[in-house]
Amino acid sequence: MGTPEFAVPVAKRLLEAGHRLVGVYTQPDKPAGRGRRIRPTPVKRFAQERGLAVFQPKSLTDGKTWAAMAALEPDASVVAAYGKLLPRPVLDIPQLGCLNIHPSLLPRHRGASPVAAAILSGDEVTGVSVMLLDEGLDTGP
Repeated sequence: MGTPEFAVPVAKRLLEAGHRLVGVYTQPDKPAGRGRRIRPTPVKRFAQERGLAVFQPKSLTDGKTWAAMAALEPDASVVAAYGKLLPRPVLDIPQLGCLNIHPSLLPRHRGASPVAAAILSGDEVTGVSVMLLDEGLDTGP
């Protein structure tokens, strides 16, 4: 589950490590650039180039989305800059849980812009946090 370029190396490494990606979730395509043309997300492009199933639900709050996700029978979900909070029913689908790869040393820079926040704060040291997700924003063990 990811949307921007940050998430592409995560998906790539999962594949290189021999993991089977049963589905790739990314934000819906949006207008971009000067011509405001609809463009696929970097994660969608990556997944399509590799023949992976791509899902772009507008919302994660309805039963149809949950049922489609559950039908994939994922062992785990890996989330990297997806851009949506995962509700409890989504968190409960994979038997091993949902892992979040967050580009900051949590809890310092929670939220949608951790890299910019680290730069604006003048942080001399930063990193990446991996955690088991719960229902909060970048929270969990």
